[in-house]
Amino acid sequence: MDEKLAVSSAGLRRDLEILEVLAGHGDGLDTDGFGVSWIAQRLGREKSQVSRALRALEAEGMVERDPLTRRYHLGWRLFALASRTQQARLVQVSAPFLRRLAATFNEDAHLCVLRGDQVLTLVSIPSSRAYHRIWEGVSVPVTMAAAGRSLLADWAPAQVRELLRAPLPAGLDSAVSDEERWMTDLGHARSFGYVVSDVELDDSPAAVSAPVWDHRGLITGAISVSITRLADVTHAHAMGRVIAETARELSAGLGRLPRPTGAEL
Repeated sequence: MDEKLAVSSAGLRRDLEILEVLAGHGDGLDTDGFGVSWIAQRLGREKSQVSRALRALEAEGMVERDPLTRRYHLGWRLFALASRTQQARLVQVSAPFLRRLAATFNEDAHLCVLRGDQVLTLVSIPSSRAYHRIWEGVSVPVTMAAAGRSLLADWAPAQVRELLRAPLPAGLDSAVSDEERWMTDLGHARSFGYVVSDVELDDSPAAVSAPVWDHRGLITGAISVSITRLADVTHAHAMGRVIAETARELSAGLGRLPRPTGAEL
């Protein structure tokens, strides 16, 4: 191996060891980060060497230093990279599940995520029908999106009510005609893993959505399936049970641990 490359690789390994130390403690003692001396002791390295490495990592945004406590913790850039990786994995893992739902119901199936107060559609799998609305890459206010109720299912009620009462951008009328119905729908999503809702921005009479959970137990996205041929409410809820099970399978693929039987989602 080239001597320069070997030195660079060794330096990279040492930097990664520091990041692993900062990421590997969740016992409540690390809420304010860790000092240079503690990290050096943990790694069995010289304090001056660790200090230089931390300054270099800080310059790249990989770690941050609290100006008051002078302790280090993982930085914004590392979390930004992880976020993009998580979203890419969500898209990759969800594709076969969405294709299965689109084929099962011959309806468009979508993967949506929450970005602020907007619902962004990351993936759309079309049915065999000739006409489709193009939603992939489109953002709409959460209160006007079919997946909105599923994406907010783990929010505190007060937060949801505040969002429901917030004004929409100019030119858009509020889609929240019944705030209590919204809250009931959120409860249904939590208890049964899916919700049937009216669609404000599509030609479909309704849609069924289900929250998708990540390895942390947080909602990371939602599956939404349009209903263009709604026969009755019973049909919609039968679809909902299938979509909820599919969302649970997708969540397991993202690392979510199984929930006890009968436990609220």
